[in-house]
This record gives sequence, structure tokens and C-alpha cells, in this order.
Amino acid sequence: MNPRRPPSRLVVLDRALELLPLFRLSDSATDEGALQYAPSPGARWRVLAAPGDRLPGTFDQDVYVGLLHRWGECGRPADGTITFRLHAFLRALGRKADGRTYEQLRAALARLERTTLESTAAYRSAERLPAAAGRRAEPRESGPAEAPGPTDARFSVLASVVIERRRQEDPDQLALFPELAAHDPGDARVTLAPPLRANLAAGYVARLSWARYQQLGSPVARRIYRLLAAHAPPPEEGSGARATGGHWRAPLERWAEQLPLTQRYPSHLQRVLQPAHDMLQAAGAVRSATLVQDGRQWMVEYVW
Repeated sequence: MNPRRPPSRLVVLDRALELLPLFRLSDSATDEGALQYAPSPGARWRVLAAPGDRLPGTFDQDVYVGLLHRWGECGRPADGTITFRLHAFLRALGRKADGRTYEQLRAALARLERTTLESTAAYRSAERLPAAAGRRAEPRESGPAEAPGPTDARFSVLASVVIERRRQEDPDQLALFPELAAHDPGDARVTLAPPLRANLAAGYVARLSWARYQQLGSPVARRIYRLLAAHAPPPEEGSGARATGGHWRAPLERWAEQLPLTQRYPSHLQRVLQPAHDMLQAAGAVRSATLVQDGRQWMVEYVW
């Protein structure tokens, strides 16, 4: 990490991507190789696993948020390039750094590069706006930028991933200690894909507290926090606090699709959501989180 730059308290994320499902929230769930979501009539969003791989899951969600946090620490470069040591990155995620987690991190980075995101009038992209090109993303004091138009596109979260082992300067020693070669952490250089960079540069972003995200121990709670951040006005830069006075209400069935959750019955969804809601309230991310019945329809309601 850059010792000359103070730690970033806020994570700036692509708001368009935050509003769409991307990560499986249960690694034990049946993985069909594709995730589908229809945000509006005529629109379609698909997440397609690379051949021989699975869909991004709970650890990949943490890596994704961690990458955008690191991007902020790097000064929000317009070219989307993020550099870090695998050891330091895992520690920043609150993970133990060992041979197993190094391999998990390498696999997650590769998955974020190889998983195809396919939008048919679903993903809102500022990529074609000339003002977004080459502009450094800065926090907006007046709130989120106006939403760009929906687009048809195929892309991935990361445009490229390069990991170099730090012991390459002494390859003869690696032959004597193969276990070190297998577990060598290495340095990573990854690049955010152009659609994400364009939205970040255009200010179409969601902001969340890095400390609060890490405080939430449940993948479902972390995803709800991300999704609510996409609907909320931004807090002040450096405050680490949530904006207050917000309210969000949505049909439970649609909310489950957007997260996404595999459960469909209200009683089953409540069993999954209630622990996450309790965690969000305990962390101060929301003041209340409730499921209410409105006639024959169940609704989820958040107040912060």
C-alpha cells in the first residue's frame, strides 16, 4: 500500500453495476453457470461463467469491493490500473495470508476477468459520453450524477490481470524449495474494464464505508449494504458515515432477484434476510429493516 497516501474511508463503486446482481451469495448454491435478471420489461442482464469455472461468489464480492477500495488508495487513476501485493491485499480484506488464500485470491481475480457480463438495455453506461473519457473520478458533493442510458454490451469487471512472483529474480532457489514457489504471494497489476471506468469518471457512482462493509460478517448483509448505497445519497468524503434520512421500499420478490437470493417463498426469504437485517442495524448501516405485507404482496423496507 502507498504509505504516503492516507487510508481511504470510502469505497467508490460503479452505481450501474451495483444495481444489478453479480455475485452468488451462497457458495453452496446450485451453480447453473449463468445468472439472469430482468430489471425492466424488454431488458435482460446475464452473468455467464467462463468455461470450466463457476459464477463469482461470496469471496469474489469481497475481492471486488477491495479492488475498488485499493483503486481509491491509488488516487483513482483514470486508466483503472490497480497495483498491490497479494499479501497486503488479503490483510486489508481481513483474511489470513497463506497458500490457500493466495490461490483463492488468484482464482477470484481470474474469475472477475473471465466472467462475461451481458447487458440488453440493462446496464447503464457512460462509456459513449465524451466527457467521461480520461477524466479522473472525483466525489460529487451534490449527489449521484444523472443516470446514463441503458446499453447493449458484453464486458467483464476486469480488463486484465497480471500477477508476478517476487522471487523470479532467483529462480535457482525456487527449484530447491518448490513449496515456496507454490505459495509465493507475488505482486498484482489489474485494470478495471472500460465501462466501469467510464461510469466512475462520469460520477455515476455509489459510495460506502470500507470499515462498515468489513464490520458486516454476512455476505447477504454486505450485498444489501452495497445495494442500499446505490439508492442512497452519498456521505461526505472522509466521514466514513452513512447519509441519514433515507428510505427504500421494494417488492420482496424483486429484491430477492436483485440481490440475488435463490429462495422465493416469503417465509424462506425472511429466514435468510433477518440475520442480515439485524447485522445491518447493529452496525449502524440502517435504522430499521422490515418485511411488511401490503395486501397480497410482501415488501421490504429500509430506513437509514
